[in-house]
Parts: sequence; C-alpha cells; structure tokens
Amino acid sequence: MLRLIAKAFGAFIGLTLVLVVAFKWIPVPVTATMLMDENGITKDWESLDNIDRNLVSAVIAAEDSRFCEHYGFDAEAIEQAMKENMEGGRIRGGSTISQQTAKNVFLWQGGGFFRKGLEAWFTFWIETIWGKRRIMEVYLNVAETGIGTYGAEAGTQRYFGHSAARLSPDEASRMAAALPSPKKRSVKSPGGWLARHGNRIERRIGIVRRDGLDACVYN
Repeated sequence: MLRLIAKAFGAFIGLTLVLVVAFKWIPVPVTATMLMDENGITKDWESLDNIDRNLVSAVIAAEDSRFCEHYGFDAEAIEQAMKENMEGGRIRGGSTISQQTAKNVFLWQGGGFFRKGLEAWFTFWIETIWGKRRIMEVYLNVAETGIGTYGAEAGTQRYFGHSAARLSPDEASRMAAALPSPKKRSVKSPGGWLARHGNRIERRIGIVRRDGLDACVYN
C-alpha cells in the first residue's frame, strides 16, 4: 500500500511539472471552468504584447496591488479579507492573481481545503517556473470576462467591439471591476457600487504606474 501511494504521489508530481513547464511556453487550450460552462466557450488567446497595459495595471489595482512583491501568496491581504468578512458586509477573498491563475488553469471553481491545498501547490510552481509576466499573460487569457466569454481579447471584442491591444483606462477599469463575478457584473453600463468601484480602479491605474506596481510584468 505504501509503495502504491508513493508511486501515485510521484506520478502526480511528474504530471504537475510536465503541465506547468508546457504551459510556460504554449497557450492553455481549455480549462475545467470552460468545459463546465453551459453557455459555451468564446475565447481568443493573445500575447501580452497585444493586450493594453491599462488592463494589466487595472487588474493589479483591483485584484492584487502587491503582485510584484509577493511570491504567490499575500498574507496581509488574506488577513485583511478575513477581518472584513468577520465584520460583515461585502464578502471578499484574499487570493492573489497567481492563486487565481493556478485555480483557473489547473483546477475547478469552488472552495474546500483539498482544492485550496492543490491551488497552493500549483501557485508555488507557476511562480517558480513561469515568472510574473507569464502568470499575468495566462491570467488575462483564461479569466472569465463574460457569459461564456474567456480572456481579455474575447471580452474586449464583446463589450467594446475592438481589440484588447487598445483599451482606455475607463474600459480597462470596467473590465477589471467585473472580473470577480463576470456573469453578474455589468461592464458596458455599470451602476451604483460597481460604477464607483470602476472609478476607483481607474484612479489607481496612475498609482500603479507611478509606483511601479506592474514593473515586474514589463522589466
């Protein structure tokens, strides 16, 4: 039994490394989230060179302001999220862009300690093997950006009718604001809290650039 467990564990490690190394160089063809989406799949993989920097800055401003500083996990953000959730109000998570990318590419949506453990495992490896630029590139290509829509290019075409290579700060901030819940949050005509949130993100784009919070993606 122990020998069987050891072989299974070795096979898991080997498969993990094969997939992580492969996806460092080749586009991710499909994910579990896409396959389970009853609305179908509309996607169009684009190099990060063809995605406007405004969107990179916007998702960092909205999702993970310490993306260039941490090694996949942001203990401060997790602690703050737990504190705010205990106090009530809008529930928020503490996942980094790296964790979200690991989950989106290799795993399934939903919680549970087992899946979170796997997420941490894959997060470690993509941080080690891919690096920040590739993590951002994959994230912006596999993230759900609308109903049955995945990636920055497909989302930009859906909402604005043009390429992701040219996104205004306003367009980028509206897309970033909707990312946590793209099936429910409106990109084209946000209102109330969502509109204010998008405006906050747009203002922070300048701070991200000024303070070099997206520098690891471009240097």
